[in-house]
Amino acid sequence: MLLKSTVQLLRLHFSFFLMPVYWFALSQTVHINIQHAILVFIILHLLVYPASNGYNSFMDRDTESVGGIRNPMQPTKQLFFVSIALDLVALVLSLFISYWFFFGLLAYIIASRAYSYRGIRLKQYPLLGYLTVILFQGAVTFFLVMHGSSENKTLNIPVMGMIAASLLIGGFYPLTQIYQHKQDKEDGVTTLSYRLGYEGTFIFTAIVYFFAVTSLAILLISGLQQTAFFIIQIFFIPVLVYFFWWFMQVRKNHEAANFTNTMRMNVLASMCTNAAFITLFLIEKS
Repeated sequence: MLLKSTVQLLRLHFSFFLMPVYWFALSQTVHINIQHAILVFIILHLLVYPASNGYNSFMDRDTESVGGIRNPMQPTKQLFFVSIALDLVALVLSLFISYWFFFGLLAYIIASRAYSYRGIRLKQYPLLGYLTVILFQGAVTFFLVMHGSSENKTLNIPVMGMIAASLLIGGFYPLTQIYQHKQDKEDGVTTLSYRLGYEGTFIFTAIVYFFAVTSLAILLISGLQQTAFFIIQIFFIPVLVYFFWWFMQVRKNHEAANFTNTMRMNVLASMCTNAAFITLFLIEKS
């Protein structure tokens, strides 16, 4: 029987934050294998993402709010074994899709472990840790979804789509670290957000987000999806409004860079981005 701490630290809700890349990639897949698309969703959102969260929590042993949890419980050995089991199940299931999917997923899992494992700990390096996250949660995931969900298991993945996926992740990831500066520093981790500072984090993410939207525009407009591009921009308006409001609050008082405001940003951005890409998917498949 799973302990309460294990269930909590798997952070299943966190999969919702990473879900936009799935819908984005699926919207760009011409001929979809529905069974495989469902299996890819399950592998990523119910197995691999929770496993990565659990392993990271086991290594970090956070005592303050983290990743959508205000009061995290302390992990046990069970969490470690469950995270390994989830990864193994994911890898076995991936063989039903393709060998390319299997090796891509294996690379994702290895990178995730290297990010958290105390012996390597990529997360302690601000730039390397950041690039690892946006590469695998963005470009690699886009590849896995589009390849795995396609009828012919295509390897013809649009590079601009992979770039856009990584930049979309990169445009929000530093904001998820902004309330953890003190805790991360005490754990020997220097995040990109810490290096940039409070206001610098907002400026950096705004720049990355601009390039994310630009790359998305290039991909969709070149693919004769102009109308869809402009429609989905409507969904991003609430995110931009909240972003600039929050930025103004942090400029006045750095205490505004707290857990509550960060979670509001995460939830709002995830809801709007998921809605945008689900809409894009429905437009393209209607």
